[in-house]
Amino acid sequence: EKKRKQAEIERKRAEVRARMEEASKAKKAKKGFMTPERKKKLRLLLRKKAAEELKKEQERKAAERRRIIEERCGKPKLIDDANEAELQTVCTAYQSRIEKLEGDKYDLEVIERIKAQEIADLNSQVNDLRGKFLKPTLKKVSKYENKFAKLQKKAAEFNFRNQLKVVKKKEFTLEEEDKEPKKSEKAEWQTKK
Repeated sequence: EKKRKQAEIERKRAEVRARMEEASKAKKAKKGFMTPERKKKLRLLLRKKAAEELKKEQERKAAERRRIIEERCGKPKLIDDANEAELQTVCTAYQSRIEKLEGDKYDLEVIERIKAQEIADLNSQVNDLRGKFLKPTLKKVSKYENKFAKLQKKAAEFNFRNQLKVVKKKEFTLEEEDKEPKKSEKAEWQTKK
């Protein structure tokens, strides 16, 4: 009976050991695919691929830029060995090209302004239909600013009136009046002593 119990215990241990080994193999199979080494290699490859794509994109953009510049400006003219007449023809060609481009630029700017105005009008119409109205932006004004302005205005008027009473300019008096003081004035200042 002891042997039978011992054999049964060992059989159970073997079953548990086999189950644990299977579970660890399954874990390793799941985990083992992306080991740290593989992750590192994959990152390196991705970086290299991204760098290559960036370089290709930059080359593509540079080629496109060169093509557009050649299209807009034309091929460079050889003017090193040119005489005066050839230089004048080149200059007139460039001048006419510049005038044409400036005209096109002005036309595009006008069209852009018109379209911006139309967009603003349509937006306001849409907001009106929805019942939403744009609130105008208000300036921040102090409560007391208006009172201060009134007080300063009153003070300025008061000072102006005082200055009118006090100031006596001799520009507007006649020369004869300056020379001869009036009898009543003479009497007043003599009597005040």
